[in-house]
Amino acid sequence: MRLTQMTDFALRLLMYVARHDDRLVTIAEVAQAHGLSEAHLMKITHQLAQAGYLETVRGKGGGMRLARPPAQIRLGAVVRDVEPDFTLVECFGSGNQCTLSGGCRLAGVIHDALQAFLARLDAHTLADMLPPPTDRVAAPLRRVRAAPETAP
Repeated sequence: MRLTQMTDFALRLLMYVARHDDRLVTIAEVAQAHGLSEAHLMKITHQLAQAGYLETVRGKGGGMRLARPPAQIRLGAVVRDVEPDFTLVECFGSGNQCTLSGGCRLAGVIHDALQAFLARLDAHTLADMLPPPTDRVAAPLRRVRAAPETAP
């Protein structure tokens, strides 16, 4: 089994946007960071926005941001929403002409494997894919010296 390039790009796009949650991210920026086609990223951005993963802002200064927190975005859901076809074997699709249909147990095993794969993805969120936040060490407080008292 192999995920499509579209799914790969969608996951990379979401991870990039999640890592830059303090601002709007542009398609050009993601394309340059990952060496991807802007045209492909436009399609993916549109699809992810329609599915409710991204919010887009048009115009000058526009871009995209996550529509919900990374911890609420399950990887399995993204893959299901972006991946166009889970027909791993002929008998999973319409127009099945396999001569073994009805007497073959292979389809059940492959179906179970696919469900296990998706369940494993469902166990992880976009937040799990992000690098851990850096430990920010607070700058030490500077003491302000009181002015020396003067005698009257």
